[in-house]
Amino acid sequence: MPYKHTIDNNRCKGCGLCVTVCPKNVLELSDEVNSMGYFPVYQARPEDCIFCTTCCIMCPDVAITIIKVVEETQAAEE
Repeated sequence: MPYKHTIDNNRCKGCGLCVTVCPKNVLELSDEVNSMGYFPVYQARPEDCIFCTTCCIMCPDVAITIIKVVEETQAAEE
């Protein structure tokens, strides 16, 4: 089942904890400032993400979420 990794740039304070704990080095701090004046995290290498949720667990601001993407079933064929 596919997953979706989302970062809320306005909640992220750029503490870098998620960058440190990511086992695949997917995350990096941005060079651009968000609306709160922080440098938020972004997925530099999203193709390397294994959706382990370590970044979500570590984030003190709950700015990162990983959710299952529910695919629509083929109900029309049944």
